[in-house]
Amino acid sequence: MRRDFEEPVRPRSDQVIGREELLVRARGQLSRGGSLLLHGPPGIGKSTVLRAITAEYAESARTVLRCSATESESHLPFLALVDLLGLVADEVADALPAPQQAALEAALTGRAESSLHQDGLALRLAVLSVLRALAARGPVLLVADDLQWLDAPSAELLAFAARRLGGMPVRMLGAVRTGTEPKEQEHDPYLRAYPPETLALRLSPLSRPQVSELLTARGHNGLRRSTLRDIHHTSGGNPLFALEIGRALAESPTPPRPGEPLPVPTSLRALVLSRLELLSAEARQTLLVASAGARPTQSLLESAGRPDAEAEIALAASLGLVAAQGPDGHGPDGQEGAVRFAHPLVSAALYAQAAPQDRRAAHAALSTAASEPIERARHLALATTGTDEQVAERLSEAAALARDRGAPSVAAQLGLLAARHTPADSPVGADERRLRSAEDALTSGEIDLAREVARDVLERATDPAVRVRAWMVVIDAAGQAMADVEAVFPQALADAGEDPRLLALVRYQLAWRALLVEGAMGKGREEAARAARLAATAGDRSTELLALSFQAQMETLMGHPAAPVTLEKALAEPQDLRVAVDHNGAGATRFRWLIMSDQLTDARVSITRLLGEVRRRGIVESEVHFLRGLAETELRSGHCGRALDLAHESLRLARDTGIGEAAGNMFTSLAEAAGGDVHRALVLAGDAVRRAEDDGDLIYLSRALGALGHAQLVAGDAAGTVRSLRRARESEQRLGISDPARGRWHGDLAEALVLVGEPAEAQDVITATREHAVRLRRASVLAVLDRAEALVKAATGHHEAAVQQLTSAQDRLAQLGYGLEEARAAFALARLRAEQSGRGSYDEAARLFRRCRAMPWLRQLDAVAAADAAPAAASPGVSAPAAPESVLPHLDRLASTERQVAALVLEGATNREIAARLFISVKTVEATLTRVYRKLGIRSRVDIVRLAAGQHRGE
Repeated sequence: MRRDFEEPVRPRSDQVIGREELLVRARGQLSRGGSLLLHGPPGIGKSTVLRAITAEYAESARTVLRCSATESESHLPFLALVDLLGLVADEVADALPAPQQAALEAALTGRAESSLHQDGLALRLAVLSVLRALAARGPVLLVADDLQWLDAPSAELLAFAARRLGGMPVRMLGAVRTGTEPKEQEHDPYLRAYPPETLALRLSPLSRPQVSELLTARGHNGLRRSTLRDIHHTSGGNPLFALEIGRALAESPTPPRPGEPLPVPTSLRALVLSRLELLSAEARQTLLVASAGARPTQSLLESAGRPDAEAEIALAASLGLVAAQGPDGHGPDGQEGAVRFAHPLVSAALYAQAAPQDRRAAHAALSTAASEPIERARHLALATTGTDEQVAERLSEAAALARDRGAPSVAAQLGLLAARHTPADSPVGADERRLRSAEDALTSGEIDLAREVARDVLERATDPAVRVRAWMVVIDAAGQAMADVEAVFPQALADAGEDPRLLALVRYQLAWRALLVEGAMGKGREEAARAARLAATAGDRSTELLALSFQAQMETLMGHPAAPVTLEKALAEPQDLRVAVDHNGAGATRFRWLIMSDQLTDARVSITRLLGEVRRRGIVESEVHFLRGLAETELRSGHCGRALDLAHESLRLARDTGIGEAAGNMFTSLAEAAGGDVHRALVLAGDAVRRAEDDGDLIYLSRALGALGHAQLVAGDAAGTVRSLRRARESEQRLGISDPARGRWHGDLAEALVLVGEPAEAQDVITATREHAVRLRRASVLAVLDRAEALVKAATGHHEAAVQQLTSAQDRLAQLGYGLEEARAAFALARLRAEQSGRGSYDEAARLFRRCRAMPWLRQLDAVAAADAAPAAASPGVSAPAAPESVLPHLDRLASTERQVAALVLEGATNREIAARLFISVKTVEATLTRVYRKLGIRSRVDIVRLAAGQHRGE
């Protein structure tokens, strides 16, 4: 179809959540004049997306036709046609031939009998003629929702017209309900009723963070992360289901306790269980037992007293309640005899509507049938009412087993069940079991749950040891925002009294407070040393190791000469394995030492081992940190694509758990600036700065400012870089951080200062930083400083010395394995030589950037090379052309969009800038440039500039 529609002035993707990629594809299709069909299961958000897209494009259409079918009215012929054409047909009806006019009037008014059989071709042609007449006046947008309920005559008429509207400015947007499971054929009948080349897009379930964002946007705030996880699981990522469950939670007088099922509102029960009445009472009981199990199989159900499970499950599968098994007898997950419900909500609804005694009976049966001891204990607890020490003890044992297996989240839930069943006279108190579950929740990343349980313990507990441990959970749950729990420390100290073991715990946290809240690194070191001595006196090796590790970290950052000795103490035997793999333990401190000392290979081995161990143990907070550490190692090594993937993985986990999101944004910004998208890098770094400021986190503020300054440098904003990195410099000076290998922003600041015309200040930065780098033997930092100093020399007219220093810096960075920094040195060297001779080759720098997959740097290199080529190719006194249309007659073979893109390339615009100015996606820009290269017989953006300049000279 012809592209007669204007692009929308601005996107409105804020109306929907989690559909960014789908909206980009939809906009690309519509910008080409194509039509669109959305499909997916009930509640997945088809109508919401359809409304958002319609709102974007309605303003550019002269006529918007809408219909929304309903199941109750689907038997009424021509109803959709009335909705679509009833108000506009009169505008063009007079131009129709009499037979068409009569047939259309009969169909729209119902004043005379009309049917496709009776009026046949006349009615079909009438609808086609109306749409053509409307399109002749201006673009037409036809929007149809719930196509599955469109009355058959209207559907046939639209299909007839759609196949014959080629070349007319008519776009059709539709949405149709398809099944829960993706099936290629389900939407085909509706796709065939749409114009050729219609794009069909299936809406997928939302991710857990997207469900959380949706609930927050609709006012369901303050939900525990464990609750959000359960909502996501139960809803299957379906937006409607998630919102309905959220509403039910908001209306419930008492929220479910951890481990208890979520409330399923009656509306959803009716939606998913409407076919349950077709089953016998025995079959419904079998399904209830299956819904109570964690991983039900037919053999498990039979062992639980359901002898006819196979036949009953087969019947349930035929009704769409249970996913059908394959011909080999395996379930959808590949497990033999596995029983999987068609949607998690089916299982939840079955369980929710069952009577309490029936649920307990199901759990009682499973408590003996299950082979897994953890499952048996859980079912025993859910089958038991009241307190029972034997049940509580079995649950505690199961929690310990889950903990050892690396499932701390399961251990936390089992621990809470154990506390619930603990009698008042139990030798192990309920508070002790609750506290252990809170610590497990911390380990698994369920911060909200941990904080809630610890606060609950503090309301009742009187034992100082229990209270201090609970305070430690509250402090740990605060994360980087330690300023939020200022009032906790005096209370924790009061509870600790003179007990060295308890005092060591509190003093260790005070060390963190000194660092994060006060920015007093020296004080933090002193508190950590004090905590280590107290812990050693009390024989608490775990706390001693943590305190020594913290002390070693501070000494490393301060450039303190005692750092190696303290680290050796932290690594000495005996070790506590759990502390050894903790993100604040000696293993992590050693990794930091290795990477700051340029031992990249050893650093990669170290962090990979730590990451594998914490994943095995289910220690989520440490996993977040170690993923980021591995990403940093890859980034230093010049593996930008790998670093970007790891950074995003860490950030997703951080956002999912609420652990270290500011730090995750900070490092992902660095990875984006190196191997992704500089715009995203700027957004992430800006967010990291704001979060650090809001949290009062002085340590990460300097890191975030460093990331922001780097992103600004890559984006070409030298003045912004100087502002951000001056702040980072002042911050680190106040903190007492002297090791330049910590933030590595010093070379960027010096480079930016040269760009803004401040070479003297740049040299001051280099000289001051070099002093510390020499003392601490930071070879890579020294090489980067030499690269920056070469730019200072070039700016002050010492070109030969600058070339020699850049060449040396590049060689040393290559030997150290810093691939991206080596490429940056090669880029600077190429630019310097181009300035000297008026021409230069960027091939070596481009090769190195490609090897690193450093896409933002490649884009910057393209722009610089194009700018260098334009004046070099032009005649003296003649400026380079402003647009290819005026100087390249043979560009007439290009389409309009291709000419526009080529014109913006000549202006030096990046692909993202071109996309923003033309309201198209970056991928569309890239594809358009590929077509331009092919049509013109060239290979790069630089060739466009050279071709334009040559044509201007008359070559």
